[in-house]
Amino acid sequence: MAITRDSRHKRRATGGRRAVHKKKRKFETGRPAAMTKLGEKRVHLVRARGGNTKFRALRLNEGNFSWGSTVIARKTRILDVVYNASNNELVRTKTLVKNAIVEIDATPFREWFEKFYSFRVPIKGKEAGGPIEVTGKDGKTPTKVKARQAEAAKFLKDDRFTEQFAQGRLLACVSSRPGQHGRADGYLLEGKELEFYSRQLSLKKKK
Repeated sequence: MAITRDSRHKRRATGGRRAVHKKKRKFETGRPAAMTKLGEKRVHLVRARGGNTKFRALRLNEGNFSWGSTVIARKTRILDVVYNASNNELVRTKTLVKNAIVEIDATPFREWFEKFYSFRVPIKGKEAGGPIEVTGKDGKTPTKVKARQAEAAKFLKDDRFTEQFAQGRLLACVSSRPGQHGRADGYLLEGKELEFYSRQLSLKKKK
């Protein structure tokens, strides 16, 4: 076989050994998965190709979660990993990955709800829910407050959502990639999605 200039160059670059496709490219380095666990925050910086940076989260215990129907987001604690469609082992080891279903602390959302709607959310074993008395300068309840309280009453008709608030734990889905971004952000489950995952969790408990 004729030794061409290119083949000589490849052998010289690899110290005389047979050339292989994988060299020193950052995009060719096989890095281990982060397998982010639930715990005290610990994030490593990883240099990527072009001097970019990845944030490899090894442990996280909080995140920024949005409440879609009310268009707000709050930073809150992640309490537990309860479901993962791909692997039950990730639930057992409390691993945070994208699309993992987690339980989060409901306190920041409850406080906002009560302040905005002037409507108290029921808390299990502590207090019952109902409108919070608000009076204007004329001593009457403003029309805007009445409208919001009526809206809150409709909102809390969903028994699954009210039950979560009462227990102080809300079901949420992680939508970010903790191993790439160093964050475990997501959104609260509502409607059909909440119904589906609630059913899956109840079936899991029966087993």
